Amino acid sequence: MDGSPTPPARTTVSHARDRAFDTGLRAFFAYGDLGIREATGGRFGAHVIRAVPGTHAEPKWHWHELDFQMVWVVKGWVRFEYEDIGEVLLQAGSSVLQPARIRHREIAHSDDLELVEITSPAEFATHTP
Repeated sequence: MDGSPTPPARTTVSHARDRAFDTGLRAFFAYGDLGIREATGGRFGAHVIRAVPGTHAEPKWHWHELDFQMVWVVKGWVRFEYEDIGEVLLQAGSSVLQPARIRHREIAHSDDLELVEITSPAEFATHTP
């Protein structure tokens, strides 16, 4: 840090009717930004992530260079594998805290998957072994 004060976050509202979904880190998902990156000066990010029907995960081990990552499943299901606990099935209402730099991979998901992901910082590097 350069010692300058962190600017405060500003109140931000995001409506589903206004949300645009774009391609992102993975081609089998569409990402809807919730405006948190801009509101926090990049300290945090939040997305609604939806499965692109008919596309499927390519289970590849990877890890993210970040401080915090949390996923909450809104609809459908997703199966992840983590290097520390093995495979887990997350269904609507399930959440997972993915520790910083944990190696993981997505195994499979339903076509109707919708989840919310919160990260810190908003932008981060992804590494593959």
